[in-house]
Amino acid sequence: MKEDYYEILGVSKNATASEIKKAYRKKAIEFHPDKNPDDKTAEANFKKAAEAYEVLGNEDKRAKYDQYGHAAFDGSQGFGGGGMNMDDIFSQFGDIFGSAFGGGGFGSGGQMRSQGSNMRIRVKLTLEEIAKGVEKKIKVPRKVQAPGVQYGTCASCNGRGQVMKITNTILGRMQTSTVCSSCGGSGQSLLNRPAGSDANGMIKKEETVSIKIPAGVEEGMQLKVSGKGNEAPANGISGDLLVLIEELTHDTFVREGNHLHYDLYASISEAVLGVSKELNLLEGKARIKLEPGIQSGKTLRLRGKGLPSVNGYGTGDLLVHVNVWTPKKLNKEQQQFFEKMLEDPNFTPNPEKSDKSFFEKVKDMFA
Repeated sequence: MKEDYYEILGVSKNATASEIKKAYRKKAIEFHPDKNPDDKTAEANFKKAAEAYEVLGNEDKRAKYDQYGHAAFDGSQGFGGGGMNMDDIFSQFGDIFGSAFGGGGFGSGGQMRSQGSNMRIRVKLTLEEIAKGVEKKIKVPRKVQAPGVQYGTCASCNGRGQVMKITNTILGRMQTSTVCSSCGGSGQSLLNRPAGSDANGMIKKEETVSIKIPAGVEEGMQLKVSGKGNEAPANGISGDLLVLIEELTHDTFVREGNHLHYDLYASISEAVLGVSKELNLLEGKARIKLEPGIQSGKTLRLRGKGLPSVNGYGTGDLLVHVNVWTPKKLNKEQQQFFEKMLEDPNFTPNPEKSDKSFFEKVKDMFA
């Protein structure tokens, strides 16, 4: 009994035309002879998928198939469905394969353009540069076409960029198309090679590239500068320049996403009496008030004083962590004062319920 066309393509009977086409392309690539040389089972599946698509990919034929099944193609309904050979498949459905094999589809004769290779560089940024965004001018040694280089039509493929191969099988003649190995698919070959150039007529040349880096980028992010990688020979397309962001360690601030952390040290006197302190930000200054009796470990938040989001979703905060600085050496008068305070109940630790312990703070950090 002949297999159901829908089952061959792996789609439901309610599948859209787009879903059927997508399913056929997937099957065709899976069982294509180029991927499965001398595999008769794959070749048979390849032909079955093409036969199924010949019917289901046509609105009128699909309607007949849905009504009559395979009987619609026994000759009485005016269709001749089975018995497709490879020439039929490649000539009728070659455009569906796209660039999955070779470079211009199967039997299409289309010319593809060669692609220059991408280049990768690292760019080191300070937090100040990240906060505002910056334009960097970087010297990049690119491969470019040498002055005086000349290209002509490739003799192996006559400028088509691909070569055709016809193989006789028990199922008929099979025609496939592959990228021309002589020109790499460009359709061009080297006629004049200038002195000092490589086998493709290319030389290394240092070029200054301007890179615009948006505010808020992070360590490990990669930016792309289109067309600033290595050039391609003949009529090819230049590759891209891939820019990897490297963030330099800051002397004062520690980054956490778009937030910044800052350790503020206050003397015992400042912590007891309360003071206003000025902070140097990445850009400008800000004042922060320490309330009398502030405890070491207290965190104060300055909203909007962090880093901008690279996607434009607002700005992070500056988290100021208060550390009360305890003097290591005291003069005689200071020593006597603190000795008196040892028995003073006002100097006896008496944390409030709102004062979180170290472990609670750590727990909040990872919550």
